[in-house]
Amino acid sequence: MCGIGGMLSTGALSEAAEKVLVDMGRAIQHRGPDQEGVWREGRLGLVHRRLSIQDLSSAGAQPMVSSSGRFVMAFNGEIYNFLTLKQDLELLGITFRGHSDTEVMLAAFEAWGVEESLHRFNGMFAFALVDRKVEQLLLARDRTGEKPLYYGWQGDTLLFGSELKAMRAHPDWQGKIDRNALALLLRHNFIPGPHSIYQDIRKLPPATLIRFDLEGKPGSWPEPETYWSLPEAFADRKVQTLEEAADELERHLATVIGEQMISDVPLGAFLSGGIDSSTVVAMMQKQATQQVRTFSIGFKEAGFNEAEHAKAVAAHLGTEHTELYVSPDDGLALIPKLPTLYDEPFADSSQIPTYLVSEMTRQHVTVALSGDGGDELFCGYPRYPGSVDAWNRRGQLKARMRQWASSLPPELVAGLVQKLVPGQGERARASLAERLRQEAAVASAGTLAERYRQSVSFWAAPERLVKNGQEPDYALTQPVPKAVLGDPLKTLMWLDLNWYLPDDILVKVDRAAMACSLETRVPLLDRRIVEFALGLPSELNYSGGVGKRVLREVLYRYVPKELVERPKQGFAVPLGHWLRTSLRDWAEELLSERRLREEGYFHPEPIRRLWEAHLKGKDDHAYPLWGVLMFQAWLGHGG
Repeated sequence: MCGIGGMLSTGALSEAAEKVLVDMGRAIQHRGPDQEGVWREGRLGLVHRRLSIQDLSSAGAQPMVSSSGRFVMAFNGEIYNFLTLKQDLELLGITFRGHSDTEVMLAAFEAWGVEESLHRFNGMFAFALVDRKVEQLLLARDRTGEKPLYYGWQGDTLLFGSELKAMRAHPDWQGKIDRNALALLLRHNFIPGPHSIYQDIRKLPPATLIRFDLEGKPGSWPEPETYWSLPEAFADRKVQTLEEAADELERHLATVIGEQMISDVPLGAFLSGGIDSSTVVAMMQKQATQQVRTFSIGFKEAGFNEAEHAKAVAAHLGTEHTELYVSPDDGLALIPKLPTLYDEPFADSSQIPTYLVSEMTRQHVTVALSGDGGDELFCGYPRYPGSVDAWNRRGQLKARMRQWASSLPPELVAGLVQKLVPGQGERARASLAERLRQEAAVASAGTLAERYRQSVSFWAAPERLVKNGQEPDYALTQPVPKAVLGDPLKTLMWLDLNWYLPDDILVKVDRAAMACSLETRVPLLDRRIVEFALGLPSELNYSGGVGKRVLREVLYRYVPKELVERPKQGFAVPLGHWLRTSLRDWAEELLSERRLREEGYFHPEPIRRLWEAHLKGKDDHAYPLWGVLMFQAWLGHGG
């Protein structure tokens, strides 16, 4: 795990550019505190910050040049099957001076070409590759988006990097805020790719590469090329019994987790006590020659603590378990740091415990495996069947009445509800009106995908809040592929794999862990697991009100059902309570009408109305307000 950055300029880079590259690298030093490397040639420069995981010697240093001199690469990530690839390459007569996966990747490019090599790589990666023979810069990203990569033109200079921090260190940086992306932030509390908070700065989509000619015209935007098709992974497999599917999944997990346990530095795992992380840890402990190190975090507030469940699973599996109970003061002390940690506005509040567990884990190990991805791959979110059921009932009388009511002004209907519906008189009109807007947006949806988009939105109409902002196209507004369109559950899984997983879950984990110089690995997102899981018929993943059936079947072979079966809780903090108490003054300053008007990004009235309704305590609007607050805090740190 490392950090990369670089630039492509209109003219030859001078020696002064080398200092700029160093500055770009030092801006993301937390991603790679062990070593710094810079490479400069002609118009192009690369910088690499190294967190040493494989081959701790200087033979693993980057940027690295291939044996023939054709390729130069700065690479962030891990190729887990590099030992197998190395053996295949040695059969071709290729010799190696070290034992890093980076050297194997470069040898693969020499032997098989870039596209064929990408098909062979199993791992997480983002890299910048210079092909001196054809005079091109190639940027590439792994299949599911575990590792980040930003790129874009600032004037006549193409900048790229693992984080925006690296790019902001360049003197050509302009950093104009994209109000359209801001509207997406308010809808989902994160900014879906390919958009970023800045104009002309994009996120490279997962499973793509993009090519820039070294002598090409400045300001060109070549289209990313897809090298792996997610829709094709949904092709139905041969029908299996639940037990047969669990047998095959267990074999895949054993192989993948065995590869991901290879490390030249101490390694452990996050453990929440849920299905996904417990399965990963169980398979790790089965293969380990000593106790696996596991880590969990807990909160003393009722309804927010999973540590006790993790402790029980750890005791059963026999891991060396470490837990940390976090006080409100610990969480609150972190909040001022969030704009810096997440680089662009990011408002999934589970960012707080994710950082805290990463910080604790880094005190003991350098690499941690996690259970992320299980819900998206094995149909684990309760919102999936709920959304499908609601869509199937859309023609019923109650739904038609709601659709009719949605055609009326929300404030008018809210006033009638206050007067006519028992128990609603004390609720703030702003709360009722916002809920009615959301219900109206859901009720008027013409497709299951659009209904889902509206149901997972925090603000029903973000353009009401953002001045001169209109939502751009993104994953949830694009056509659903025919390969999944006929299966409602797989349709929702496809949407999350293109949107929620790469742009929320994986961003949250990557930034939190790398801020602590901790490498995270996600076994469930290995290509073999992904293609196996998505090819399963939906009824093997979900039936009888239970999701993740195949994954559960594997886990029950290692952990008693009663230790892991409980309602899905999530990784949350008592945000609503904090905003009314400890965080109230902080939030009030960020949401003051004066400040909102002076900064000029938001219409203050709807935000103020919802904030005041939240403070009254009848309704909890913490999540829609958190998106506004995280942008305001980020803007206050210099944007």
